[in-house]
Amino acid sequence: MVTTGKKVKTFIIDGKDVSGTEDQTVIEVCRENNIEIPTLCHLEGLAEVGACRLCLVEIKGSNKLLPACVTKVHEGMEVITASEGLKKYRIKILELFFSERNHICSVCVSNGICELQNLAQRLGMTHVHYPYLFPKFDVDASHERFVLDNNRCILCTRCVRVCDEIEGAHTWDIMGRGIESMVITDLNKPWGESESCTSCGKCVAVCPTGALVEKYKNAVDKSFMYKKDKLKFLPYLTTMREVKNEQS
Repeated sequence: MVTTGKKVKTFIIDGKDVSGTEDQTVIEVCRENNIEIPTLCHLEGLAEVGACRLCLVEIKGSNKLLPACVTKVHEGMEVITASEGLKKYRIKILELFFSERNHICSVCVSNGICELQNLAQRLGMTHVHYPYLFPKFDVDASHERFVLDNNRCILCTRCVRVCDEIEGAHTWDIMGRGIESMVITDLNKPWGESESCTSCGKCVAVCPTGALVEKYKNAVDKSFMYKKDKLKFLPYLTTMREVKNEQS
């Protein structure tokens, strides 16, 4: 942890004395201390948006739960990241994700390598208590290499942020409200007609659910998704983020 020119704050997480710099968030300090907090929208190297709300934590003195990814640390704060109440909230959030779109794991190309599916298994979600909405989104296969399926999208905006902040293209954005919200390219043009897309594949690599997939490889052996670990993609994002901060 680099502390040059930054004030160090000492506080408590789950009964453990920890420290972090004034510009760090709770989730960053948790990661440094091997304290696990579930999340789907957080990705090291990208700006935080607090979209998924899975990283909600309890902070002493606050009458509401706060997202760890956008909550800055302060001196003397006491944080609880794991409790029965938080577990129930997180399972409810996961159930809402599953009920809002068409996440049918048995026929999904990302079955077995999906972050949403993995979290549901890890947190002990056994079934969905809410009615399934089953929206009908068209699948955009107009791009020569990739496919967009908004039926599997959880609106984490990873693709939007990596395209904007790392690639500098800002091909992606969000359109609509509520259940009608969806990721789009170039003011809702078909992906294959995008004038800004560089076809770099970063958006596909960071997608947690398979809403964005490589057209051929992923349909056959899912090899593109496994490249996220093999190519050490996250450290690359972090490095690019640091370079951008130094230049700004």
